[in-house]
Amino acid sequence: MPSLRDLGESVGEAVLDGVGRASARLQERRPLAADVLESEDAYLVVFDAPGAEREDVQVRYDGAEVGVRVDRFREFQDGFEMRVPGRGLSLSGEVTLPVGADVDVDAAEATLTENGTVRVRVPKRTDEHAEGADEAADDTGGAEE
Repeated sequence: MPSLRDLGESVGEAVLDGVGRASARLQERRPLAADVLESEDAYLVVFDAPGAEREDVQVRYDGAEVGVRVDRFREFQDGFEMRVPGRGLSLSGEVTLPVGADVDVDAAEATLTENGTVRVRVPKRTDEHAEGADEAADDTGGAEE
């Protein structure tokens, strides 16, 4: 028969485990924090993705929205066992660029810093690219005829 102390430890472990799992689920449901910065030639979207490795990060561009998904893994720590799983493993976030942002998605670049910051640089379309796109549209025999 378990002692009162054993019962107390068991209940305490169950409560910590429940709190840790709830915290992880809440973290997974909350979007990643992000900033949108603008320069003369590009937008820079910065997401905080602590614990992410390069192979964990997926970046997408859809319409005017930059999205990031991070699928993290917990490393095995020799000599330790998981007591409270408090960090979310699947994190994501989206940011909509300002209205009227004319960008060159094909030239966009994403980097992951050592401290777990995902930086997505999306260049603005230059007049040169816009003119080339207009000329290409004219060369296709367009719908205007």
